[in-house]
Amino acid sequence: MKSLSSLNGKVVVITGGAGLIGQTFVKAVVEEGGTAVIADINDEVGKSVQRELQKSLESKDIDYIHLDMTSHVSLESAIKTLDEKYGRIDALVNNAYPRNKQYGRSFFDVEYSDFIENVGLNLGGYFLASQQFANYFKKQKYGNIINISSIYGVIAPRFEVYEGTQMTMPVEYAAIKSALIHLTKYMAQYFKGLNIRVNAISPGGIYDAQPEPFLEKYGQNTLNKGMLDKSDLEGTLVYLLSDMSKYVQGQNIIVDDGFCL
Repeated sequence: MKSLSSLNGKVVVITGGAGLIGQTFVKAVVEEGGTAVIADINDEVGKSVQRELQKSLESKDIDYIHLDMTSHVSLESAIKTLDEKYGRIDALVNNAYPRNKQYGRSFFDVEYSDFIENVGLNLGGYFLASQQFANYFKKQKYGNIINISSIYGVIAPRFEVYEGTQMTMPVEYAAIKSALIHLTKYMAQYFKGLNIRVNAISPGGIYDAQPEPFLEKYGQNTLNKGMLDKSDLEGTLVYLLSDMSKYVQGQNIIVDDGFCL
């Protein structure tokens, strides 16, 4: 009997698959029997990560494809290439986070042009990637889109956790991630009758060698662990990719050890 959590035979495209969380998603897909496609704009990094993961996971089911999620031409080309190679694309995981060099400034230092560009690159890129893959899914008669949002798309930032550090919570991030949750609901409803599922995951903070004062203050707002490890998101991703969540639609699943409570 086939396991409901199995991704056997599924082809899953992960934008930003060469990044911190993206690599974990690749690992989760492969370990459940699927084929993970790293879709990234940086070919050198993407191909290097592909080779490293193929070796560490002892799997050939890891592919790489060049993808600029803000380019209609790039998306069309990637979809066409993958369809010709695999004859199917089962899911798109919107995980990339494109931004310009001015991203991350304090609120009063953000230029209007930079705010608009960063929202366009990220939220706009998620829209365009979803639109183009959904068009393919419509013809295929099924598909699955998972958007990676954030706890700061759900609640207002807790700026006090950044005190004593050089870190901040960029205003663009909050705007993008909150809008992404509603875009997820919009698309789920818009695709009614097309057999295309759309859901989101909102992770809490992921450990990446942040400064100790931040880690301590962040942990005071959680219930057990504090900052999450990237691997803590694997189960939720597999759930949304698999038949376990066959009728889960338009939802945002928060994985944050209670930070939002």
